[in-house]
Amino acid sequence: MKIQERTGAGAGRSAAPAQPSVGDRLPTPPRERKPALAALAVLLILVGALGVTMLVLQVGNRVEVVKVTKEIQAGESVGDNVTSVMVAADDSINYVTWDQLATLKTLKAKSTIYSDTVVMGQMFAKKASLPAGKASVGLALKEGTYPADIKAGDLVSAYRVSSTGSGSNSSDSNSGSSGTSTSGGALVDDARVNTVSADDDATVSTGNLSITVLVDEADAAALASAAASNQVAIVRVPGN
Repeated sequence: MKIQERTGAGAGRSAAPAQPSVGDRLPTPPRERKPALAALAVLLILVGALGVTMLVLQVGNRVEVVKVTKEIQAGESVGDNVTSVMVAADDSINYVTWDQLATLKTLKAKSTIYSDTVVMGQMFAKKASLPAGKASVGLALKEGTYPADIKAGDLVSAYRVSSTGSGSNSSDSNSGSSGTSTSGGALVDDARVNTVSADDDATVSTGNLSITVLVDEADAAALASAAASNQVAIVRVPGN
């Protein structure tokens, strides 16, 4: 009797829905292939690799060339005023390579070469030459008619001066030099000192100085005439 009641009670209950097993999943749609994007990605990778390769090759293709460390005047040699620098190789530029330095020292600058310039072959010649329209004038200067620290490359003005008498009767008789005074305006406003000779015994003992200056051809005659009479004094001007 009890067994029947239990069976009847269980018959009225609703059965629970069956749960899907863990391994059963919804089907996923097939992936859409995009060959154009894949090809573009490959192309970008190749371009990047090529760019890196070209950069490495360019950095490695360098040459050692000559750079001046001091201003070189027209007609002068570079001497020891040089250093080496590395630059990108370029066949269209006539660099003077470092292994050509010995030959370069035998040549003369055609015009002023400024400090820190990487030099090229066309800047030099076997013989010293003057720029067009310029003349070189030599001056023998007495002590007191030039700046004490004058050097090649200085920009100066030249004046005609005349003697004002012996220094023995003047206030600066201790120097033993005669006084001078200017007579008129400048003979040359902007002469460039080309060479300075101050290494001989006569110059050291007397204080006299021999220099050459680069001037316009139109000013050369007047300056040379005054120089022949020892009536030239020079002063350094702005622009140095």
